[in-house]
Amino acid sequence: MKVAARIIYLSVIALILIPLNSFGLPQISAPVALLLGLVFAFVFTNPYPSFNKKCSKYLLQVSVVALGFGMNINESLKSGADGMMFTVVSVIGVMGLGILVGYWMHINRKTSYLIASGTAICGGSAIAAVGPVLKADSDEMAVSLGVIFILNAIALFIFPPIGHMLDMSQTQFGTWAAIAIHDTSSVVGAGEVYGPVAFETATLIKLTRALWIIPLAFVTMFLFKDKTGKVAIPWFIFLFAVAMVINTYCPLPSALNEFLCSWVARRGLVVTLFLIGASLSPSMVKHVGVKPLLLAVLLWIAIGVSSCLIVLDTVD
Repeated sequence: MKVAARIIYLSVIALILIPLNSFGLPQISAPVALLLGLVFAFVFTNPYPSFNKKCSKYLLQVSVVALGFGMNINESLKSGADGMMFTVVSVIGVMGLGILVGYWMHINRKTSYLIASGTAICGGSAIAAVGPVLKADSDEMAVSLGVIFILNAIALFIFPPIGHMLDMSQTQFGTWAAIAIHDTSSVVGAGEVYGPVAFETATLIKLTRALWIIPLAFVTMFLFKDKTGKVAIPWFIFLFAVAMVINTYCPLPSALNEFLCSWVARRGLVVTLFLIGASLSPSMVKHVGVKPLLLAVLLWIAIGVSSCLIVLDTVD
């Protein structure tokens, strides 16, 4: 069984990376990769848990930086201006609501704070950054990451159909996805499924939103009265901005640019989604518990519905 798990695990990654479209076959998309990862996690025990965890983290960061080489900073800032305004209101609102509802539901204070951070900013990345500042233990981190990953997986499948049902433009969908979907990987995946403009808008707004990790970490130090926690600064976001500047004012040779944007960035993100899906084992789902999952769902509905209404009313 373990040998079979290894073969299937490595085979799926290879199939994602191989340019199947060169042979007239459809390339494995982001939702399909996530679904394959989920099926794998529920059938097999992950044969490479440590590799899976580290690779999904760093591959996502490399892929995001590579995306920057396909974006013009002036056009991207213009398309993402409305989303930046929503970011300020939604981050503060979700954090406040999460803390209050978590207290009312008698959920562990640190767990509810971590779930609110993941929902308000950028999913697992925010939780991983804030957790050490909180001095959260392994159980608190596991539960918080578990609920966010579960909802993040669901979002990739349901958001594009909802966007089409509401007749959203690509800019509207990209803005909404960046605000209402937790992790950068699923935001970018959903945007890519919806269209190129949605992809670019969602990526820019989500990465702008992720910068809130830095002030949130310092606010967390004050709220939990501990100045010894480490702050994990998301340096890859700054590298993404540098890549956009390079592409705008000093573009790379077209062959290198195509390699970075189409292969490293796009295929890297699809592999990342498979790895994330493969980490969602039944034991993780069971470990989450009802109350934290309910809190995460309530926050997700609140930000999803409110941001959807605002986007439909204000974004063209």
